[in-house]
Amino acid sequence: MTRFDFTPYRRNTVGFDRLFELLETTGRAAQNENYPPFNIERTGENDYKITVAVAGFKMDEIDIVAQQNLLIVTGSKQSESNDNRDFLHMGIANRNFERRFQLADHIHVIDADMADGLLIITLVREVPEALKPRKIAIGAKTTPTVIEHDDAPKKKGPRAA
Repeated sequence: MTRFDFTPYRRNTVGFDRLFELLETTGRAAQNENYPPFNIERTGENDYKITVAVAGFKMDEIDIVAQQNLLIVTGSKQSESNDNRDFLHMGIANRNFERRFQLADHIHVIDADMADGLLIITLVREVPEALKPRKIAIGAKTTPTVIEHDDAPKKKGPRAA
């Protein structure tokens, strides 16, 4: 396993602690998580789609919780009695899961749907108007004002006017 050392970057940057912690925790979590498989797709400039393979789960066995910068998808399989069944091979996973997705700022969950064993979560980036880039026209609102200075030394005494 390759572990990246972010120490040189941490000492040369200010305010990026959250980013480095996110990279480190994601790297550790990625080793242990491979169920259920998922896709992350960019469908537009500000539109995203997460597709999670949840074959064997019913809609009421899946919970989706959206918090600030975090999306948690949880599957809790209700226990079924398999006393009367004799499996020769059991390759379909029926275990509970929790999948966490770190979301960037201003990413919101719009919709979630389930079809053909796939859970499809639609997300959109909605940046507030105040944070969007603005083009500033030079000299559009105010014109420069000239401040007049009297550089000549003032005379003191009775003749000074």
